[in-house]
Amino acid sequence: MATKKFIAICQSGGEFVTNKDGSLSYNGGEAYAIDIDEETEFSGFKSEVAEMFNCSADTMSIKYFLPGNKKTLISISKDKDFKRMLNFLGDTATVDVFIQSEEAARNISNMPASRSSRTTVSEAVVPVVAPADAVVDMSNIDHIVDRIGLDISFDPASALPAGDDQHRKAAQQWENTITGVDQRFSSFSEFREALHKYSIAHGFAYRYKKNDSHRVTVKCKCQGCPWRIYASRLSTTQLVCIKKMNSKHTCEGASVKAGYRATRGWVGNIIKEKLKASPNYKPKDIADDIKREYGIQLNYSQAWRAKEIAREQLQGSYKDSYTLLPFFCEKIKETNPGSVVTFTTKEDSSFHRLFVSFHASISGFQQGCRPLLFLDTTPLNSKYQGTLLTATSADGDDGIFPVAFAVVDAETEDNWHWFLQELKSAVSTSQQITFIADFQNGLNKSLAEVFDNCYHSYCLRHLAEKLNRDIKGQFSHEARRFMINDLYAAAYAPKFEGFQCSIESIKGISPDAYDWVTQSEPEHWANTYFPGARYDHMTSNFGQQFYSWVSEAHELPITHMVDVLRGKMMETIYTRRVESNQWLTKLTPSKEDKLQKETAIARSFQVLHLQSSTFEVRGESADIVDVDRWDCTCKTWHLTGLPCCHAIAVLEWIGRSPYDYCSKYFTTESYRMTYSESIQPVPNVDRPILDESTQELVTVTPPPTRRPPGRPKMKQPESAEIIKRSLQCSKCKGLGHNKKTCKDS
Repeated sequence: MATKKFIAICQSGGEFVTNKDGSLSYNGGEAYAIDIDEETEFSGFKSEVAEMFNCSADTMSIKYFLPGNKKTLISISKDKDFKRMLNFLGDTATVDVFIQSEEAARNISNMPASRSSRTTVSEAVVPVVAPADAVVDMSNIDHIVDRIGLDISFDPASALPAGDDQHRKAAQQWENTITGVDQRFSSFSEFREALHKYSIAHGFAYRYKKNDSHRVTVKCKCQGCPWRIYASRLSTTQLVCIKKMNSKHTCEGASVKAGYRATRGWVGNIIKEKLKASPNYKPKDIADDIKREYGIQLNYSQAWRAKEIAREQLQGSYKDSYTLLPFFCEKIKETNPGSVVTFTTKEDSSFHRLFVSFHASISGFQQGCRPLLFLDTTPLNSKYQGTLLTATSADGDDGIFPVAFAVVDAETEDNWHWFLQELKSAVSTSQQITFIADFQNGLNKSLAEVFDNCYHSYCLRHLAEKLNRDIKGQFSHEARRFMINDLYAAAYAPKFEGFQCSIESIKGISPDAYDWVTQSEPEHWANTYFPGARYDHMTSNFGQQFYSWVSEAHELPITHMVDVLRGKMMETIYTRRVESNQWLTKLTPSKEDKLQKETAIARSFQVLHLQSSTFEVRGESADIVDVDRWDCTCKTWHLTGLPCCHAIAVLEWIGRSPYDYCSKYFTTESYRMTYSESIQPVPNVDRPILDESTQELVTVTPPPTRRPPGRPKMKQPESAEIIKRSLQCSKCKGLGHNKKTCKDS
């Protein structure tokens, strides 16, 4: 069977523009056609594109639209993403691919200044500059245009060699922003901006002699230099006109200092497009680029403030974001009916709390997820700080499924209680839900009050951290490490004997630590006693992928941050839905793999029928299996939701399928039900259309908290070691000091 071929239309040099319906269109730029098929490797495709556009493959990113969806751009970063794009195409013969490069982002100030500031998605595009010996192949361009109706404009100048002048200052394009007497401007601010650029291009400093709302007189800063300019309003109009100008300089120009000529607002305008393409554009790089391209010196503080101004111009101000919060919440409910979105303010109208749960998340949890929720927090290092409370679940393939999240001022008992009340109203289910969460900050009490019929599993990580804090200073690092390991072993032990053995090991090191463990309510964390179903999950920080999304967006204004999270969730739901439609197994891939491994082990066991539905299975040990009760004395079946090797041996011996004895939440059907609903885009997030109904919404102002000085504290990663080594004196063997500070000496 012949391999199906596709034509990839690789485009660069244009811009994305948002249409009225929220879709994106790509205007201008260059385009080339590349033949690809299902055997094409991503690395080869990327190298060909890089060579075609004369850019580095290491710094290049590639994006495409989903079929039938012109609102979401999908990134291709590995071979799996490339193959997925081909699978999405179906019967489509062509695909539009958009090229972005960090190199282009760092040279974007040379691009025309007519970029629309209203674009929702803005890409830094690769300038097509061919090397001196390159030949531009235009032989098939007419065929491409006729076939796909692409509007391609080709500028021969862009294909010419860059020559030795490629490093000239970008400021030279401003040499003629001031032309002389009778030149007119729409306002004084436009005149001042033109004058600013003119002085940079010609390399001189100036000062205002008169500067008011009626007239502006400017002279060269160098003493004795005759250069000066005078502008005033044109009579009976709002226009500003240059009335006098002496364009001659007798000075040699002055070294340009940022404090005089490069205002923060001006630099912000210059770097705005670069920052849009590269959000991690560092102040040091900003200062270096401004120095290289414009000859102006910036210190770190000036560059940082300029970046903040540019960010505010791109994303809107934090204050405006809080003002638009009521409008944004109404838009979410309008575009995603069935979603639960609420916010509260304090008595002074300042922001207090925001809760968001999309309908697709609520439906997915109710239809296909097991009744298991992980409650956790992550800090928000934005201008006004705050904390994100999260409730995530696990899909049938053990992937993270965000159900709800909330932005609050701090992790307090009152905020957790409010969050749980909103969560209950959103997920409203009659099933008994198992929560894996911390037991501090009032969570233990709030869960019992709000979800009166739930199971609360204490997060094992938080439990271990508390034990470590409580015994710190009494024992050495090594002793504490052994006790923490024994605590984990006790928690995971499926039988009472294993649990007892582990805590006895703790008792051998410290009777006080043993008492601490026995009094920490093992029925909430030990497998031996816990009555709920955790499906082998023991810690609350299950949602690491969701936290990584938050870390990418936590510095944005609140409405933008929520919309970025919405976009990530929307893309994940669509991608997983498409992937699951190609699965042919009854169980999800990860669960199918586990079942097959248990089946391979089961083939060596001997099965004896005891009575009714009870069997004895002999292998390395003897275990009793009750098929009707879905139970085995090894407890693995009960703890994981999948038949253990002993149960599989019995089921195959009596001629039954192990698949009929797996939890329904692990089936491909349940997985597809989880991702059956979609999250819809929320248009006009940054530039809403306000009407009379919007004006009547509640006024929200920013919270009083501000970001404290210093480097923000990061959330401790899951793999970080709980126990930190403490000082131990080599002389007296005491803890908390060293030999030099030992009192015995």
